[in-house]
Amino acid sequence: MRGFKGEGAMAKDGKGWVRWRPKWFPRVREGFLSEEETAKNAFEDSDKGLLMLEEAFTKCSKGQKFFGGERIGYLDIALGSHLAWIRVIEQACNVSLIDEAKTPNLYKWAHDFSADVAVKDVLPSTDKLYEFAKLLISVMKGSIAEK
Repeated sequence: MRGFKGEGAMAKDGKGWVRWRPKWFPRVREGFLSEEETAKNAFEDSDKGLLMLEEAFTKCSKGQKFFGGERIGYLDIALGSHLAWIRVIEQACNVSLIDEAKTPNLYKWAHDFSADVAVKDVLPSTDKLYEFAKLLISVMKGSIAEK
Protein backbone atom coordinates (compact mmCIF):
# COMPACT_ATOMS: atom_id res chain seq x y z
CA MET A 1 0.00 0.00 0.00
CA ARG A 2 1.28 3.46 -0.81
CA GLY A 3 3.18 5.16 1.98
CA PHE A 4 3.98 2.01 3.93
CA LYS A 5 7.09 -0.07 4.22
CA GLY A 6 6.95 -3.48 5.80
CA GLU A 7 6.11 -4.43 9.33
CA GLY A 8 6.92 -1.01 10.78
CA ALA A 9 3.53 0.24 9.67
CA MET A 10 1.90 -1.55 12.55
CA ALA A 11 4.65 -1.08 15.13
CA LYS A 12 5.27 -3.68 17.79
CA ASP A 13 2.13 -2.81 19.74
CA GLY A 14 -0.13 -2.47 16.69
CA LYS A 15 -0.85 1.20 17.34
CA GLY A 16 0.51 2.04 13.90
CA TRP A 17 -2.98 1.16 12.66
CA VAL A 18 -4.31 4.35 14.16
CA ARG A 19 -1.76 6.36 12.17
CA TRP A 20 -2.16 4.12 9.11
CA ARG A 21 -5.95 4.17 8.72
CA PRO A 22 -6.12 7.72 7.29
CA LYS A 23 -4.10 6.41 4.33
CA TRP A 24 -6.17 3.25 3.90
CA PHE A 25 -9.71 4.64 4.04
CA PRO A 26 -9.28 7.21 1.24
CA ARG A 27 -8.34 4.33 -1.09
CA VAL A 28 -11.44 2.42 -0.02
CA ARG A 29 -13.56 5.56 -0.50
CA GLU A 30 -11.99 5.98 -3.95
CA GLY A 31 -13.11 2.48 -4.82
CA PHE A 32 -16.57 3.24 -3.50
CA LEU A 33 -16.97 6.31 -5.73
CA SER A 34 -15.10 5.13 -8.82
CA GLU A 35 -15.82 3.39 -12.05
CA GLU A 36 -15.29 -0.36 -12.09
CA GLU A 37 -11.61 -0.55 -13.15
CA THR A 38 -10.45 2.16 -10.73
CA ALA A 39 -12.51 0.57 -7.99
CA LYS A 40 -10.88 -2.80 -8.63
CA ASN A 41 -7.40 -1.28 -8.16
CA ALA A 42 -8.45 0.56 -5.00
CA PHE A 43 -9.87 -2.59 -3.46
CA GLU A 44 -6.74 -4.58 -4.39
CA ASP A 45 -4.73 -2.03 -2.41
CA SER A 46 -7.20 -2.46 0.44
CA ASP A 47 -6.60 -6.21 0.42
CA LYS A 48 -2.87 -5.60 0.89
CA GLY A 49 -3.57 -3.33 3.84
CA LEU A 50 -6.01 -5.77 5.39
CA LEU A 51 -3.46 -8.57 5.13
CA MET A 52 -1.02 -6.37 7.04
CA LEU A 53 -3.73 -5.68 9.60
CA GLU A 54 -4.51 -9.41 9.85
CA GLU A 55 -0.86 -10.06 10.67
CA ALA A 56 -0.75 -7.24 13.22
CA PHE A 57 -3.95 -8.46 14.87
CA THR A 58 -2.60 -12.00 15.08
CA LYS A 59 0.59 -10.77 16.76
CA CYS A 60 -1.12 -8.31 19.11
CA SER A 61 -4.04 -10.49 20.18
CA LYS A 62 -1.96 -13.61 20.81
CA GLY A 63 -5.01 -15.75 20.08
CA GLN A 64 -7.43 -13.74 22.17
CA LYS A 65 -10.64 -12.01 21.00
CA PHE A 66 -9.40 -8.45 20.72
CA PHE A 67 -6.19 -6.59 19.93
CA GLY A 68 -5.15 -6.33 23.57
CA GLY A 69 -6.78 -9.41 25.02
CA GLU A 70 -10.26 -10.50 26.01
CA ARG A 71 -11.72 -7.00 26.39
CA ILE A 72 -12.23 -4.23 23.84
CA GLY A 73 -9.43 -1.68 23.95
CA TYR A 74 -8.06 1.34 22.12
CA LEU A 75 -7.14 -0.40 18.86
CA ASP A 76 -10.45 -2.25 18.72
CA ILE A 77 -12.30 1.05 18.98
CA ALA A 78 -10.02 2.68 16.39
CA LEU A 79 -10.79 -0.04 13.83
CA GLY A 80 -14.27 -0.89 15.04
CA SER A 81 -15.44 2.68 14.58
CA HIS A 82 -15.15 2.03 10.83
CA LEU A 83 -16.66 -1.44 10.80
CA ALA A 84 -20.21 -0.37 9.90
CA TRP A 85 -18.90 1.66 6.95
CA ILE A 86 -16.72 -1.23 5.82
CA ARG A 87 -19.85 -3.41 5.74
CA VAL A 88 -21.71 -0.77 3.73
CA ILE A 89 -18.89 -0.65 1.19
CA GLU A 90 -18.90 -4.44 0.98
CA GLN A 91 -22.63 -4.42 0.31
CA ALA A 92 -22.66 -1.48 -2.10
CA CYS A 93 -19.67 -2.59 -4.16
CA ASN A 94 -20.23 -6.33 -3.93
CA VAL A 95 -16.76 -6.89 -2.48
CA SER A 96 -15.53 -8.67 0.59
CA LEU A 97 -12.98 -6.58 2.45
CA ILE A 98 -12.90 -8.43 5.77
CA ASP A 99 -13.15 -11.91 4.33
CA GLU A 100 -13.23 -15.16 6.28
CA ALA A 101 -10.92 -16.89 3.79
CA LYS A 102 -8.36 -14.06 3.39
CA THR A 103 -8.38 -12.58 6.88
CA PRO A 104 -9.88 -15.21 9.21
CA ASN A 105 -8.70 -13.59 12.43
CA LEU A 106 -10.01 -10.14 11.46
CA TYR A 107 -13.25 -11.73 10.31
CA LYS A 108 -13.70 -13.36 13.72
CA TRP A 109 -12.63 -10.13 15.45
CA ALA A 110 -15.31 -8.19 13.49
CA HIS A 111 -17.95 -10.68 14.61
CA ASP A 112 -16.76 -10.61 18.24
CA PHE A 113 -16.53 -6.81 18.25
CA SER A 114 -20.02 -6.39 16.80
CA ALA A 115 -21.52 -8.89 19.25
CA ASP A 116 -19.88 -7.39 22.35
CA VAL A 117 -22.35 -5.94 24.86
CA ALA A 118 -20.57 -2.56 24.75
CA VAL A 119 -21.00 -2.32 20.97
CA LYS A 120 -23.98 -4.28 19.68
CA ASP A 121 -26.63 -1.70 20.59
CA VAL A 122 -24.70 1.30 19.27
CA LEU A 123 -23.23 -0.03 16.02
CA PRO A 124 -25.39 1.32 13.18
CA SER A 125 -27.45 -1.07 11.10
CA THR A 126 -25.76 -1.82 7.78
CA ASP A 127 -29.04 -1.41 5.89
CA LYS A 128 -29.83 1.99 7.42
CA LEU A 129 -26.29 3.21 6.93
CA TYR A 130 -26.35 1.96 3.33
CA GLU A 131 -29.44 4.08 2.62
CA PHE A 132 -27.61 7.09 4.07
CA ALA A 133 -24.52 6.21 2.02
CA LYS A 134 -26.54 6.28 -1.21
CA LEU A 135 -27.50 9.86 -0.43
CA LEU A 136 -23.90 10.77 0.38
CA ILE A 137 -22.62 9.15 -2.81
CA SER A 138 -25.05 11.09 -4.97
CA VAL A 139 -23.99 14.33 -3.28
CA MET A 140 -20.28 13.48 -3.55
CA LYS A 141 -20.56 12.43 -7.19
CA GLY A 142 -22.52 15.59 -7.90
CA SER A 143 -19.78 17.69 -6.30
CA ILE A 144 -17.13 15.88 -8.32
CA ALA A 145 -19.07 16.40 -11.55
CA GLU A 146 -19.38 20.14 -10.86
CA LYS A 147 -15.60 20.60 -10.60
